[in-house]
Amino acid sequence: MKIRKLGDQGFEVSEVALGCWQLGADWGTSINKESGLAILEEAVDSGITFFDTADVYGNGKSEKLIGEFLNSTDKQIRVATKFGRGGDVYPDKYSKDVLRRAIESSLKRLDVSAIDLLQLHCVPKQLLLEENIFDWLRDFKAEGLIKNFGASVETVEEGLICLKQEGLLSLQVIYNVFRQKLTKDLLPQAEEKGVGIIVRLPLASGLLSGKFNKNTTFPEDDHRNYNRNGDAFNIGETFAGLPFEKGLELIDIISNNILPEGLSMVELALRWILDHQAVSCVIPGASSTKQVLSNAKVSNIEPLSTETHHLLSKLYFEDIQQYIRGVY
Repeated sequence: MKIRKLGDQGFEVSEVALGCWQLGADWGTSINKESGLAILEEAVDSGITFFDTADVYGNGKSEKLIGEFLNSTDKQIRVATKFGRGGDVYPDKYSKDVLRRAIESSLKRLDVSAIDLLQLHCVPKQLLLEENIFDWLRDFKAEGLIKNFGASVETVEEGLICLKQEGLLSLQVIYNVFRQKLTKDLLPQAEEKGVGIIVRLPLASGLLSGKFNKNTTFPEDDHRNYNRNGDAFNIGETFAGLPFEKGLELIDIISNNILPEGLSMVELALRWILDHQAVSCVIPGASSTKQVLSNAKVSNIEPLSTETHHLLSKLYFEDIQQYIRGVY
């Protein structure tokens, strides 16, 4: 596993990390405690040193499981969590006291004395513009409750707003073969300011795994079923905002015309992200130890060729970007 630094002033992270939404069992097939701990163990054994979670993942279940795991291992693991999407605060009940209580609750569940990285969790743009919440984060960092702060954002505009804030360590963004807009402006500006980039949804809700077809169905409680058209939350969080059927067409094009020999679709998708030097790490989720191991191995795959990057860029501008729905 190769290591990168999270921003100029941050800590080292494995370039393939672990997204832990699935440990909260918020959608799809529930992962029991035993399987969740096995996933975390496999991640560490595979060289992963960074976990990303949030207070709302399973209403604290993901954080609590990670906290239990941290107490069972002697490996140094960095944990990022998030605040801002709980029903008690979103969309307009933010205050410094609410943030403090949320941090203290996360500290208790994770069973740590300070949070390595606290990220704003896709909070409203107006809150970012008002800037008070960043002052609160700086205060809590000075108190020692958090070691660093960052923001998970939905759009390039929100990312650029956050980049103006002193002390911002990282941005978490949706970035993948289907959503390349960030390449032009946000990534270069983040790199110039020394802000780390954490990439979520690298496989576009599994679409870029290449394992789905027109007959694939998803459980009722899976966002890939109920949020296909953005009915529950930002449509960009599901299939990168692409209509499912269009995504399948694009997968066929990539598989038949661009995918290098010897690589899987997952390997192509993750390697494409890691080939951008502004990226600090990618955080694919995993519902099994096998997926963890497969994802981790991408760190040691050679960078894609210039020609492959050119073809994927051309495909985006000619056949993908006009079909992306939602804020971006």
